[in-house]
Amino acid sequence: MNDQLSPEIEALLAETAKKPSFGLSKIDEDENLGFQKENSWGSPKIDEKKDSHLEVDLSLTGFKPITEFFSSDLNPVFSNPNYYKTALAGETEAAQRFHTVLSKYLTSKDPKDRSVFRQQLNTLYWELVRSIAPKTVSLTIEEEKKMLLRFGLVLPSLLTNEQKDTFARVFSKNNTGEPVYYVDEWFRDIGNGKMTPSATDEVRPIKKGSGGGSAEAQRLRQLIAKNDGKLQTAERMLTARERERSMLEIELKSKVDKFCEHPSYGNDIHKGFLTEAQKKLVPSIGEDLKNLLKIDREIQSYFEEYTDAKEVAESLEVKIQAMPEDCEVNTSDILQEIDTVRQMAKMTVGRQGNHFPLLTREFFHCMPRQTGYRENVIDLMAKIESIDPGAFCRVHKNNQNRIVPYVLLVPTYGDSGMCWEPFDRYNRVTSRGRIVVPMYPRNLEIALLTAVADLRWQVAKEKASYYWMEEGLTGQYYQWFYTQKLKGDVKEYFINDYILWMTKESEGVQRLEKEVRGVFWRHMPFSQEIKEKLRTRSLVYQELYQRDLNRAMSDGY
Repeated sequence: MNDQLSPEIEALLAETAKKPSFGLSKIDEDENLGFQKENSWGSPKIDEKKDSHLEVDLSLTGFKPITEFFSSDLNPVFSNPNYYKTALAGETEAAQRFHTVLSKYLTSKDPKDRSVFRQQLNTLYWELVRSIAPKTVSLTIEEEKKMLLRFGLVLPSLLTNEQKDTFARVFSKNNTGEPVYYVDEWFRDIGNGKMTPSATDEVRPIKKGSGGGSAEAQRLRQLIAKNDGKLQTAERMLTARERERSMLEIELKSKVDKFCEHPSYGNDIHKGFLTEAQKKLVPSIGEDLKNLLKIDREIQSYFEEYTDAKEVAESLEVKIQAMPEDCEVNTSDILQEIDTVRQMAKMTVGRQGNHFPLLTREFFHCMPRQTGYRENVIDLMAKIESIDPGAFCRVHKNNQNRIVPYVLLVPTYGDSGMCWEPFDRYNRVTSRGRIVVPMYPRNLEIALLTAVADLRWQVAKEKASYYWMEEGLTGQYYQWFYTQKLKGDVKEYFINDYILWMTKESEGVQRLEKEVRGVFWRHMPFSQEIKEKLRTRSLVYQELYQRDLNRAMSDGY
């Protein structure tokens, strides 16, 4: 790392030498806030799109192409000379301790001492996060505090000018409509109740207000989550059956029209009799009428389910809106979520990785398009889906629902993403799963693929339930793993094989075992376009392609 200190940190160190107190609480809050209120990057005056990323739209079939990855304008917050002071202002003891250790770390020459300070900074950083995170629900939170949470950026001068300009061009708002979150946005939506806190192995404590309102609000949110699954499932099944009925009616009308065609003969006064082809339509018309009656009964059943679920949803919405705001519960949710996010961040890095929490040129070496910014991640997700169309799909009642998971971008130097939840425990049908992706990995695509592979594995495992070692994707892969007498975590083997499947096998480079390739081809098929390309590359893929045709002909696919 460059030993030359930035002017602002030198000035702050000089202040500290003169005064025992950092004095953050005495900073002119109005001056610093005034800087943030006028800019167009995080101003509360600008309305965001209406939470389109929170609602699951089952009608969407893919991601909208990302046309702009960086803004043409620079976010002025990164050139604010008071960035460091503003970011730590009002955080009292947490900021004081953090500043003291950061000053020692930046001025220390002894590698052993720097190592000790690095470890201390990791703990103190998360204490600072616990102090700042609850403020994300406020519209008046300073932009500098948001950037500290979002990028781990405490001091812009710790980056090179080129790196700082790149971060200054990152879009601050989520204009994509996709559920991809930065950490500050994640805490904000957890705190304001738009998102449920992440599930943990521990039982969540329920704080009771004066009238038990907090417990009641949580109970209502759980009921809403459960009912949302019923509502969306019934609506999807109803739509599918209505579409099926419409197609069958068109076909039936065509047959009836043909049946009723009688060309004139003789003197053109009398119509002809039925032809043999018309007579053969009678059984077919009768079968279509029976099918229409059957579909009609199903439509009636799904319509009743839909209307009942909609009435419940409206009733619950009225009840929860009538309840008073409970800030204590939201703050409690954020504080507990911080512990969860910290655990996620550790897991993306691993035991032997670099757990340093701050963004600095000493460790940050990513190219702009290889950094885990929101637009880059969505673009890669679209690429993954173009190869593996079922990557973000879950099957329910023989219907494949495309449900993009929540993606949390954590500012770590990790190399592996992961799936935290395959779906909400109260709504297994249409709720979003949750995956975590490190922002500063050596290879962003691999980091994202590990998260998607983990999601794939957990969804398949939950679907197979008690029989996950015997049935479906996980069952067949486990059987191969067991027969090979391999040791270690079966899921880690699966993740590594999935990466080879997506990066090598999709290009026709054979890297997997024959049995594994067969399992993946069946349960995680490539897009039809890739299949068509691969079958001309090798007899191996041609044989797998032929199996698809055989299964389709026997209706066993």
